[in-house]
Amino acid sequence: MSVAPGGAKGPRHKAKRSRPWLRTKTVEESILDTDDPERGLRRSLSALDLTVFGVGVIIGTGIFVLTGQVAKLTAGPAVAISFAAAGVVCTLAALCYAEFASTVPVAGSAYTFAYASLGELAAWIIGWDLVLELALGCAVVAVGWSGYVRSLLDSIGWNLPDWLSGTSDQTGFGFDLLACVLVLLLTVILVVGMKLSARVTSTVVAIKVGVVLLVIVAGAFFITADNYDPFIPPAQGTVDSGSGFAAPLIQLMSGYEPTTFGIMGIFTGAAVVFFAFIGFDVVATAAEETHNPQRDMPRGILGSLIICTVLYVAVSIVVTGMRKYSELTVDAPLADAFKAVDQPFWAGLISFGAAVGLTTVCMILLLGQSRVFFAMSRDGLLPPVFARVHPRFGTPYRSTILLGVLVAIVAGFVSLSELAELVNIGTLFAFVVVALGVIILRRTRPDLPRAFRTPLVPALPIASVLTSLWLMLNLPAETWARFGAWMAVGAVLYAGYGRRRSRLRRGEEPVPHHVP
Repeated sequence: MSVAPGGAKGPRHKAKRSRPWLRTKTVEESILDTDDPERGLRRSLSALDLTVFGVGVIIGTGIFVLTGQVAKLTAGPAVAISFAAAGVVCTLAALCYAEFASTVPVAGSAYTFAYASLGELAAWIIGWDLVLELALGCAVVAVGWSGYVRSLLDSIGWNLPDWLSGTSDQTGFGFDLLACVLVLLLTVILVVGMKLSARVTSTVVAIKVGVVLLVIVAGAFFITADNYDPFIPPAQGTVDSGSGFAAPLIQLMSGYEPTTFGIMGIFTGAAVVFFAFIGFDVVATAAEETHNPQRDMPRGILGSLIICTVLYVAVSIVVTGMRKYSELTVDAPLADAFKAVDQPFWAGLISFGAAVGLTTVCMILLLGQSRVFFAMSRDGLLPPVFARVHPRFGTPYRSTILLGVLVAIVAGFVSLSELAELVNIGTLFAFVVVALGVIILRRTRPDLPRAFRTPLVPALPIASVLTSLWLMLNLPAETWARFGAWMAVGAVLYAGYGRRRSRLRRGEEPVPHHVP
């Protein structure tokens, strides 16, 4: 049986129920839920597993594409500083996540943290947000993986019909078979067990990181110092910063127009490359399945973020040193940089590394989504039928299968390029909620033992909120509108189902189960 903070025999803190939408689920109640043999997840992960998960989900096509795109269009060789700045924003959020994940080692990540600090309505909002963020993220990545694999298959003369490649045929039917099959296969792996998932991820991440390191080392031999001059190109206005509803929200609100190059171009670039870091927060969803979450969660979250930041900065330095930033291509800048110096082998290796890397990104996003859905079901905010774990594998198999099938269908039929930015705004919104939750829980529950403490509270969480909001404001207004529409649908579902069926509202108390 897990020991609740304050000791197993210490005072129980009751959930606040004065107003329905402000009800909080205490840390003790959340931890007791994990002892239920039918609703508690099996602990099988170590700090190394968590770090591998983090690296596996963060490093995707961003490291092979965004580096050159931002260098060419926004920051020049100073894209390395853009990556470092984005890494700082993520580190602020990661420090907040680390405190929560070690204090409340329960599945659900930001959803669970919000329930313990901000109340039930805030928890529902962030949980609903995470379901959208991770579902769309998984589907988008699966479609991207399909594109890389089809490209590799084309090179050996094996082609899929257009209507099975996501391209409509004469009848108007198009289905991305590879994307669908990938999601279904990963769903099976996640159902079978977290340890198997960790082993698969470890193998793929080793290949992916190996490719990245080889590219860095090989590219270093083709660096020309003149390509770094100027390191920070002179500032200039954007060619087309957007207009109407497609313009960044900050531009519509204040008339401010993002600039390219110069000092402000570095920070504009940071708002773009930030999205290459999306995923480290998914590590927190596995807190309940970690052997020693108080020690291992902070190590996994911060360790994976530090490793990826170093790799991103190194790759950006190499690619801008190999070729003048103004001559980089937008679609595949790193691969083309090697082609420009007559190294087609390395260009092909980059494509292979991107395809392999996207496999783990897709799997871990699907893992995170199923854990959030499982946690919400366990609390009664979604149908409790999905809050059961497999008697043999110890995984939330019902929620995993449901979401896996839905994401596979979406990946097969729907073009999600315009919706991809919803993933970004959802992540930043979660950052804001978690940072606020740290401040509130420090005030409402100062007695909680915290294995990891976010430094400089409340200054650091406030800085995390402000930096996340700034990046959100740089997203298009139409993205905000879509996000608002999704939240409105969620509010209707909460009012019609979650509010009435909540276990807290019905007065259901977690019952401790002694598990040998």
